[in-house]
Amino acid sequence: MFQSTMLQGPYGSVDRDRPLIRLSFTSFAVGTVLLPLTGLIACISISLMYHFEDSTYTHCQVSNYLPSISAAIGRVPERYVWRCCIGLHSAPRYLVAVAYFNFYRGRFTKRLPELLLSGVALLSSLAENTGLLLLTYVSSTETYNVHKYGFIVFIASSLVHMLVTCRLWQVIRRYSVNPEEMRSYLWKLRLFLFNGACCAAAYYFFRRHNKYCESGVYTLFALCEYLVVFSNMAFHMTAFWDFGSKEVIVATPPEDKRY
Repeated sequence: MFQSTMLQGPYGSVDRDRPLIRLSFTSFAVGTVLLPLTGLIACISISLMYHFEDSTYTHCQVSNYLPSISAAIGRVPERYVWRCCIGLHSAPRYLVAVAYFNFYRGRFTKRLPELLLSGVALLSSLAENTGLLLLTYVSSTETYNVHKYGFIVFIASSLVHMLVTCRLWQVIRRYSVNPEEMRSYLWKLRLFLFNGACCAAAYYFFRRHNKYCESGVYTLFALCEYLVVFSNMAFHMTAFWDFGSKEVIVATPPEDKRY
């Protein structure tokens, strides 16, 4: 909740205390995920239509039909489309990470192992979003090592976050009769396993491409890379089951409170 001096003056106390923004969490979650999803699809499409040769080029100089994500977001105007989408979606992602931490603290008040895992989930979620920002705003064509380490932080923290989240929701499922919580856990588990399998496949095709320089292998790597990112987005989308009845509200504080 934020205090706004702009609403002071001619407005009465009723208007002043009225929420500035009121949005269902479902709309909030969908909008947050749609930003990077739309941005990535747009960048890949633009790269294929206008920068096909440059974006699909590799050092092996063999046939390749899809750009890697780094190549798709590294040129103009793709770079600016991606940076805009990720920049807009990053603040809500940080807020959701804190919301989950508060949710877990309420669920596991007297369970120390789960409380510790809740802290790990928070830190890994923050690291995941920070790694994504790093690889977004430092492209592979500008400073390759910084971009590479940002990508590594993103992937590693993403896997840790999904693993810890699945463990926490396994405990929640054990004591829950809520069908939405049951559905949320099952989809989280499926998406985590799928994401892990795609990460392993992407690593295999990347190493094979660099070792043997076979035609089309880098395309398979790029495809697996897309699936890693799409499944990551889908995993975060399960938040609309976890907070489906909640609302995101931005409002002025009561007149007698100052922050």
